Amino acid sequence: MRTDQAVAEIYTARSLADTIQSIADAAVSGFGYEVACVNLVRPDGDLVVAAMAGDPGAEAMLTGRVGSRASWDRRLNMGEDWSGLRFIPHTEGWVLDGDDVPQWRTEGPPPEHDDGWHPDDRLFAPMYTSRGELIGVISVDRPHNGRRPGVQAREALRTYAFHSAIAVSMARLRANMQRALVRLEREQKALRVSEESYRQAFDYAPAGMAIAEMGGDNHGRLSRVNDTLCRLLGRPPTMMRRYSLSDLVHPEDIGILLRTPAEGGRAELRLSRRDGSYVWVRVSNSVVADSADGPQYLLTHVEDIEARKQREAELERRASVDELNGLFTESELQLRLGAALCDTPDAAPREDDPYGLEPYPAHRHKGLPIGTDPTLAVVHLGVNGFKAYKARHGQAAGDTALVTITGLLRSAMSHERNSGRNQEPAVLARIRGDEFVVLVPDLDKAPAETLVARLSQAARVGPLQTTGVLYWATCGTTAKQVLQSSGELLRASKLLPRTPTDVAH
Repeated sequence: MRTDQAVAEIYTARSLADTIQSIADAAVSGFGYEVACVNLVRPDGDLVVAAMAGDPGAEAMLTGRVGSRASWDRRLNMGEDWSGLRFIPHTEGWVLDGDDVPQWRTEGPPPEHDDGWHPDDRLFAPMYTSRGELIGVISVDRPHNGRRPGVQAREALRTYAFHSAIAVSMARLRANMQRALVRLEREQKALRVSEESYRQAFDYAPAGMAIAEMGGDNHGRLSRVNDTLCRLLGRPPTMMRRYSLSDLVHPEDIGILLRTPAEGGRAELRLSRRDGSYVWVRVSNSVVADSADGPQYLLTHVEDIEARKQREAELERRASVDELNGLFTESELQLRLGAALCDTPDAAPREDDPYGLEPYPAHRHKGLPIGTDPTLAVVHLGVNGFKAYKARHGQAAGDTALVTITGLLRSAMSHERNSGRNQEPAVLARIRGDEFVVLVPDLDKAPAETLVARLSQAARVGPLQTTGVLYWATCGTTAKQVLQSSGELLRASKLLPRTPTDVAH
C-alpha cells in the first residue's frame, strides 16, 4: 500500500474511534510493520492506548491502559531524532522497562545485520497540531523485512503521522459539531453553549474551514471562514465572504471542484491567493444538515498540501533529469520520443533497410515542431572503452569525463543551431551510463550525417573517443523499439574496422 492510500483510509472514517483504529490498521497494512499502537493525549495530559493493530494478544492486554505524560516526554526526548520520528535503540531503551508506559515485548533473536531490528528497539511517530501541541503518538514494531527503516520509509511514516494528526483533529471537530447540532434541538440555553463550542472548534481548527450556503440566491457563497483559511489565501474574512470556492479555484481545476460531491467529496486543486499566486490544497466536503429543513450548509475542510506537491514535483524532476550532468534520463527520453511518434507507420517498411538508415517519406509527427520535409533523426553515441577507463581511474574520474563530454555535445549542438543548419530544438539524453542519444527533428540525410560526424569528433576526452550512428525513427514503432534498434546499430558499428574519420550511419 502506498502512503497516499494509507492516508486516504484514515480520512474516510466517520467517527473518532473509527479514525483512531484506522490509523493503527493502516500503519500495519501500509508501512511494513507487524504491530502498531495509537496513544492519545487525554485532557489531563496523560496518554491512553486508544487502538492497536497486528497483535490480538497485545491489543487485549494494553488497550485502555494509561501512561503518564512525564514518562512519555522522557521517551520523546531521548534516543535518535529521525527527522521528527524518535528511535530508541535497545542499547538505550532498557532504562524504560520499569516506567508506567504500557508496552509489550517482542520475542525473537538479536539481529544478524548492523541495521537489523532488535526485539527491544522502539520507534515512535509523534502527532502534533499545527500549533505544535502533542495530541498523540504512533508506535510501531517488528518491520517485516527485519531491518530498521531507511530514509524513505522514515519520511513516509513521518508524513503519515502528520496526516493522522489532522485526521484526529478533524474527527474530533466532526464529533463536536455533531454534538452541537444535537444540542441545537434542545432548549435555548443549551443552544448558546453549543454555539460557543462550535465557534471555538471552527475558528481554531488546524486546517482551513469554510461554510457555504446551499440553495437559494446565494448558493455556494461563503458565509463563514476561519482564520487558518484566511491566512492561507492572504484574504481577510470580509473579502472571503464575497466569493464562492469556484471564484477562487484555478481555471484548470474548476472541473475538479464541480465534480466533487457535497457529501464526503475530496479533491486536490489550486486556490488563488490575494497576490495572484496559487496554492495546492486538499478539500474535504461534508453537509451540515438541519433536522427540520434538510441540508442547508456545505462544510469544507481546506488542507495546505503545497509542500507535498513541491516534493512530488522535485521527485518527478529527479526521475526525468540526470543529476550528474543535467541531461534527460532514458525514461524521459522514451516519453518524449513516444510523444513524437504516431501510432500508424509512415510507410511500408523497406526490406533493404532493416536498420532504418534512410529517411522515411514526408510525414508530420504529432509531438515535435517540424517543417515541410519532416524527418526525425536519432543520433546514438557511445563512449568507447568507458568501463575500462572508469575501472582504472575510479568513479570520480569517470563522472568527470561524462560531464565534460556532455558539455562538448551541448557546445557542438549549439554550433549547429547558430550556423542555421537546424533551427528546431533537439533533445539530448544520457542512457545506459556511457551512451548519449540526440533527437533532432526536421533534418535531412546529409545534414544529419554531418551532425553525427561533428558530435562524434567533438565528444572526445583524453583517451576516450566516441562512436556515433544515425538512425531514422519511424512512426508505427514504439520509443523502446527505436532505442533498441539504434543501440544495436551502435554496437554493430563498434565491431567494424574504422579509421579516425569514419562515422557509422
